Amino acid sequence: MKVALVTGAYMMLATTSMVGMGDSLTTQTFDWVTNEPLIVRATSVICRLMDDMAGHEFEQERGHLATAVECYVNEYGVTKQEAFDEFNKQVANAWKDINGECLNSNAVPMAVLERVVDLAKVVNLLYKDKDWYTHSATKLKDFIATVPIDPIPI
Repeated sequence: MKVALVTGAYMMLATTSMVGMGDSLTTQTFDWVTNEPLIVRATSVICRLMDDMAGHEFEQERGHLATAVECYVNEYGVTKQEAFDEFNKQVANAWKDINGECLNSNAVPMAVLERVVDLAKVVNLLYKDKDWYTHSATKLKDFIATVPIDPIPI
């Protein structure tokens, strides 16, 4: 899982999402995010597991590297559905961690936590039912086109 979280690139996204926030950012803020606090780790879990569940079938067809699904099935000798059930529990627990951090953290300004949460919401939108990131010319294109006209409630 540690390697899988790195390959999800969420740490990089969380860090770069803060560029342009102005004076509210300090060196300590960047130190905080790069030390993988619970909220960033939780969003990384959401990103990696939702991506792998949504794209599992497509990745198998393409013959790409094993997803977390194959790794879990092989390591624990379970079915794909059992792996999905476990991953959905981990995603739910990660959202609980995010909520707890937003309520209890005073390590960084709330605006920084909001950036991390907003990215988690985007990941949720991209991978909730299908891999809309990989297949962006379909539903994702429609989402993006309607946002300026009819904002999407997340």
